[in-house]
Formats: sequence, C-alpha cells, structure tokens
Amino acid sequence: INPHFRKIFQFNWSELTPLGLWGRTLGLQTENSQFLLEGMPFRIFGGSMHYFRVPREYWEDRMLKMKACGLNTLTTYVPWNLHEKERGKFDFSKNLDLRAFLSLAAKNGLWVILRPGPYICSEWDLGGLPSWLLQDPEMQLRTTYKGFTEAVDSYFDRLMRVVVPFQYKKGGPIIAVQVENEYGSYAKDPNYMTYVKMALLSRGIVELLMTSDNKNGLSFGLVEGGEYQPKMVMEYWTGWFDNWGGPHYVFDADEMVNTVASILKTGASINLYMFHGGTNFGFMNGALEADEYKSDVTSYDYDAVLTEAGDYTSKFFKLRQLFSMVIGKDKPRGQNTAPTTLFHHGIPLPLPPMIESKASYGAILLHQYISLWDVLPTLLQPIKSELPVNMENLPLNDSMGQPYGYVLYETVIFGGGQLHTQDHVRDRAQVFVNTMYVGELDYNTMELSIPEGQGFRQLRILVENRGRVNYGLTLNEQRKGLIGDVFLNKTPLRNFKIYSLEMKPAFMKRLRVSGWSTVPDYFVGPAFFRGRLWIEHQPQDTFLKLQGWEKGVVFVNGQNLGRYWKIGPQETLYLPGPWLRRGGNEVRGSAGAALCLWVLLKIHVPKSQTCAGGRREREKGLKPSERKAELSFPGTFQMSSWFL
Repeated sequence: INPHFRKIFQFNWSELTPLGLWGRTLGLQTENSQFLLEGMPFRIFGGSMHYFRVPREYWEDRMLKMKACGLNTLTTYVPWNLHEKERGKFDFSKNLDLRAFLSLAAKNGLWVILRPGPYICSEWDLGGLPSWLLQDPEMQLRTTYKGFTEAVDSYFDRLMRVVVPFQYKKGGPIIAVQVENEYGSYAKDPNYMTYVKMALLSRGIVELLMTSDNKNGLSFGLVEGGEYQPKMVMEYWTGWFDNWGGPHYVFDADEMVNTVASILKTGASINLYMFHGGTNFGFMNGALEADEYKSDVTSYDYDAVLTEAGDYTSKFFKLRQLFSMVIGKDKPRGQNTAPTTLFHHGIPLPLPPMIESKASYGAILLHQYISLWDVLPTLLQPIKSELPVNMENLPLNDSMGQPYGYVLYETVIFGGGQLHTQDHVRDRAQVFVNTMYVGELDYNTMELSIPEGQGFRQLRILVENRGRVNYGLTLNEQRKGLIGDVFLNKTPLRNFKIYSLEMKPAFMKRLRVSGWSTVPDYFVGPAFFRGRLWIEHQPQDTFLKLQGWEKGVVFVNGQNLGRYWKIGPQETLYLPGPWLRRGGNEVRGSAGAALCLWVLLKIHVPKSQTCAGGRREREKGLKPSERKAELSFPGTFQMSSWFL
C-alpha cells in the first residue's frame, strides 16, 4: 500500500456494533458530510454478500470473514422472483430464510444495508422481478402501471413483515434501506421512485432511506430530500462478472486496494461489491443486451475478495491491512482528532477463520442415460395450441406460466424447405426432424434448411431460456421460448404440442424411476445421464470439471448446480459440501451414493465419458491491459448513493 495512505484518518467503531449498542433512538443519520449513528460519527465499511447465492450452512463463515477483513456493514439484495415464484405464494424458508440471515448478521456484529428492490439488477434473472409479471401483454415494469404496483404492494406487504422487526430502532441490525436500484439508468416514470419510497414508509420502514445510481443516473434516480446529503460509494466493483463465450475478468489486487485507500482517505464510506459473490445456482443467471444478447455464467465468483467457494484471495489480506490502519488503535484521551473520527477502546481485528477443506473425488462414470424422446410419452403431458405460446403464458403452475428451463415445440410438417424464425427464438433452439438433429437457431442464426423427406414428419424445436436480461431498457421484452410465429417456406407453422421442461423437483423425482439404459458407444441428442459418487467420509466442497461435455445443467441430490457450456470461460461447477451426503441416499438406498443427473443438449458421448470432482483455482483470466470490454474498471466508482 502506498505510504501516503498511512495518513488516512484512523477510525474506531468497536462500540458501534449491533450487540454493543443499547438505548437506540436516533439510528443512522446524515449531518453535512458525515454519518452519525446514535449521534456519534460513523463510517460505513461495507461488503456485499447475497444470501441466495451462498449455501445457508456457509452464511456465518462468510460474515466472520467480513469482520476479519475490517468491515462493519453487510449489504444484500432481496430477490422477489425467489420469494414469490408464483403469485401469492411466498417462500422465506431454507436458503431464503431472510430472518435467519439478518439474525446471523446481528450475532456477528455486522450492520445491514438492505436493498429490497423490487428491482435489484445484480446479474440476476430479470433483475429479480418474477417472470409471471410478463403474462400481461401491456406490462410496464418499474413504473406506476397498475398491474405492476399491485403486484409490488402485495409482495411488500409480505416482505416488510419480515424486515421491519430487524430495523435498528427495533433492536435489529438494519441501519438503512435502499429505495429501488439504479433507477436513474431507467427513469421511465417520474412518479415511480416516490411510489416506492412511500411503499416502504407506509409499511413501517423507519430507518435511513437511500438510492444508488451510476454517475449519469444520479440526477434521474433521486427522490425528494436526497439532493444535499453525503454521498457514498455504494458499489465499488472489486471485480466483474463473466458472460458465456467471453473472457474471464481479473482485477489487479494492488490497483483495487490503492483505489479503495484513496476513497477512504477522503473520509468517505464505501461498500465493496462484491465481498463474496457466490453462485447463480439453477437457472437464475441474468444476461446483458447491448449490441447483442450475452447470458451470464453460473459462477458469480466476480474475482471478489473471497472466491466463489469462500476462500481468501490476496485482495482480502491487502484490504485487511488497509482497514486495520483506518480503524486504528487507542488514542490517549483528550488528543485532538479529525472531525470524522471516533475513538473508543480499540480492539484488533479478529483472526481470519480457517478455510473450508476441499476434496478431490476423482472421476465419476455416468453409466446410464435416457433420451428426451423416451421421456416424452411417459412423464410429460403436452399443451395443445394452434399458435406457439411463449414460456410465461403457458397454462402451468396455477396459471403462472413457466419461469425457467426449456420448452419443446412439436408440430407436423410435410416435406422440407427453409425454416425461418423471424427473430422469434428466445434464446437458443435446437431443431430436430423426428429424432434427427438438423441445427441450431438463435439471435444470429434465424434460418435453417429442413431436409426433404417422405410423408408427414415431426418437427421439434427445443428452446432454451438462457437467462433474462437484468439491466437496461428492454426488461418489458424478456419473454422466452417462441415469442411469435416460425415459418416453413414462408408459411407460419400451426398446431403445436408444447412440452414444458422446467426441471422442477417433482419432474426430476419422476425421472429417477424411468427406463434408464446403459450409455451407448455413441449418442447425439438431448438426454439425461446419471452416475454415482461414493463418499465414505464427511463430504467437503468440490468442483465438477465437465471436460468433453457440450452444454447442459447438472443436478446433484436434487440440487440444480447450474449451467455449463464448453465455450467457457467457466470450466467447472462449484459443488458445496453440504449438498453431498455420507451414507445411504434417497434414491438407491446404497451406502454413500449421491445421484448426479445431467441434462445434456446436442452431445456426442463416448461410453467412457466421465466428470471429475476436485479443487478449482480461479479460471485463468485476462489482466486489465488485455481485457476487451467496453467497461470502466478499477479507479471508476460505479455506484454512488443519496441518503434521504
């Protein structure tokens, strides 16, 4: 660290912790250029960690590492599309137990800045908004459109019952609540931010309200009362996320820490986005759509302060050194201090916790498979429709549509010719005639030649939802599947059988007892594969290396680990130890067997194909000088905040 940063004002907040502060009345306030907590000067040293991206068993470990790094505040988003997957059905259990997460933060001495949305961005599908909102063809997301605000009101009614008791003035750790997220970059409705603010206040939010926007959006994302309050770097990017087919981004640790030091030198507060990124488990990754559509990878490692698996990086130790100097030691009573400095009886930073052990389980032989075509007659009931129906409007899940996964559109054709999508495929389709693979369609490839043949044949279009865009002005257009007509020789196709492949737990459970066969020497097509992983001792974290496999999704013990794709940059999938089992398992009943279900699309599988488990270091990435991306990297403060 540059020697001149040792002149940074020292600051001690050892008594300003959730368990050490009593008689609360004032909460977090702003006074000119500084924060006050219970009337005492306070600086926010925050780090982002999202409970929905980290196995519940590891929440406390990551919080302890935050404390050991010198942070005093945890920031988290709240994903509406996980807490209300179907309209009116709320889930705050297991890994979505927000009460337990907030309680752990308080127990471990961390304040919380809550970012409840309803929109969160966060490289998360549709920015955290539930896909069933898009059933309404007139839907205007993130506005005061009645259909949207009614849904938000219902959600906030339930969410705030969880949140309100954890506020500072009620003895909890929440010191501030963010109003929406980055609205200045959207700004379609001048009344919307006031609506969200009042939606929070009317449901019992009494703590400091704040907004977060980039430099260009600050003037558009404000609400009344926020113009003259202190700013905070709400998102200092410690790294960056990856897209499929793009580079893996790596931020230089020294450059990052020196920039953080320069922010702290001004007396400002800061939040590190991300301190710990975690994983986009399942189908929950988001996507970008600027010049072209790019979906995000499963890993949300982010080149953050901790790795995807929670291990330390050089950034952690460099930041720990920096924050230890800022927090400082005792000063003699009566010694003059800077106005923004608070000294009490200083305590050293806690020691960093031990890292979780990793295991290498060797290769897994995937010895059985079942073709999608064999599954259709027994496990899936088709929806019959004259016209193609987009995923969100399929009559499924109590009329809430299908949010994620795949949809198979099947119709009958006579003869061949040119198949044209008119850009109606969202996002990637594989085309089959009967069971013969013909080709792929996506945003760039919109036309295929269908070979001639005798008689009537089945045309099958298997469409994958690769993730909805989470940022930008196209949120209202994120319907998936076939969103309009597909043409054969300029004639629109009609009379479809539509099969939903959402890969929900009930479907995966039925799949286990279907007619599995030994993997053949050679196979092409969509199929499910399975194998056994034997674990004799306590399960530990590991990584699945999928060398030789094309594209698909991995399930282990019913848990969807996420997508893989040979185009990279991600080469392995994180498998948390708590998701593995020791001893017998629910399917086979044989000792130590953990079932792996593999959903593979367009795969050439030699019989000896395996997947390996082991430790993963971060994928080799591009250095800052080698990156090819239109983004601002270390040295640019992306998100600033206004406090209301």
